[in-house]
Amino acid sequence: ASKPWGSHNYQACKVSVSVRESNKIVSRYDIIVLLEVFDSKEKAAKKLVEQLNSSCTESACYNYVLSKPLGRNEYKEQYLFVYREDLVKVKEVYQYADMQHGDEDAFAREPFIVRFGSKMTAAKDFIIIPVHTTPKDSVQEIDELYDVYLDVKEKWGTQNIILLGDFNADGAYVSNKKMKTIRLRTDVNFHWLISDDIDTTATNTTDCSYDRIVVHKDLINDIVPNSAKPFNFQVEYKLTDDEALAVSDHYPVEVELKPAKGKTSKK
Repeated sequence: ASKPWGSHNYQACKVSVSVRESNKIVSRYDIIVLLEVFDSKEKAAKKLVEQLNSSCTESACYNYVLSKPLGRNEYKEQYLFVYREDLVKVKEVYQYADMQHGDEDAFAREPFIVRFGSKMTAAKDFIIIPVHTTPKDSVQEIDELYDVYLDVKEKWGTQNIILLGDFNADGAYVSNKKMKTIRLRTDVNFHWLISDDIDTTATNTTDCSYDRIVVHKDLINDIVPNSAKPFNFQVEYKLTDDEALAVSDHYPVEVELKPAKGKTSKK
């Protein structure tokens, strides 16, 4: 089956419906990055993967990689990658140090970066760089992703890079004028797959493209055209407004990579 890869704001679920629907969402994907995770003891991550694997076969099981808690003060979040280990392999992980000279501590939650290998996709080797920006600093943090890209390219020697997450890249946080100052936006080698007019929020009171997927250079040729989009789980699973918001106030954004020859495409 064809599945996308995506990014999703995921918080500790407080009611049974949100746990069930969150697990449904995660199981749609071969790789998903969950943001706003609070799980320093890894209990929730382990439980999530156990639930996903309770119905798995030996050839289709999930695993995860979890960052350490990240933040400038007592409030800290984690990045959680959940992936189908029968389809992709984690080759390397890298916690960005955020200590660039003259621009230290640019990120509230510095990217936790994972390099994957896959025999199922046209791109055999690719890197996912997630970020959850602080709204008031989102212009600076999105711009700083350019330096993260340079660092990762030098470290691992590949330009198959996907940057994604909650950029807070719209509304009062990033104006059209400010967007033109962001290197990740002005460099023509970066392709923004979620356009500025796409609403990625799950609330009726906002219409903003906060969540984005950006790919670098030739990797665009390995993307299934028009596959990048938000996944409206409220419509898909017929949820009420309250049920949807219990899952997340953002929709997952997803994209599909072209399959290797003779394979089916993967998300």
